[in-house]
Amino acid sequence: MDIRVNDRLVMKKPHPCGSREMLVLRTGMDFRLRCAGCGREFLVPRLKIEKYIRQVTHQEEHTHV
Repeated sequence: MDIRVNDRLVMKKPHPCGSREMLVLRTGMDFRLRCAGCGREFLVPRLKIEKYIRQVTHQEEHTHV
C-alpha cells in the first residue's frame, strides 16, 4: 500500500472522538497519525492500520515554475 507523509486516510472505524479522518505524520514499521477531529497524535503498527483503511487521499505536490 502506497502511503506517504501528509496523506489523509479515511478509516473504517472512527476514533473515539467520532472522526474517521487521519493525517499521516510519519511512515515506516509504525505510522504516526493525527486525528482530524480532535488533533490527538498516536503511533499504530503498519500491519494493524492497513486493515482499517478505507480510502487514501494523496496530497498534491506543488511545483514551482
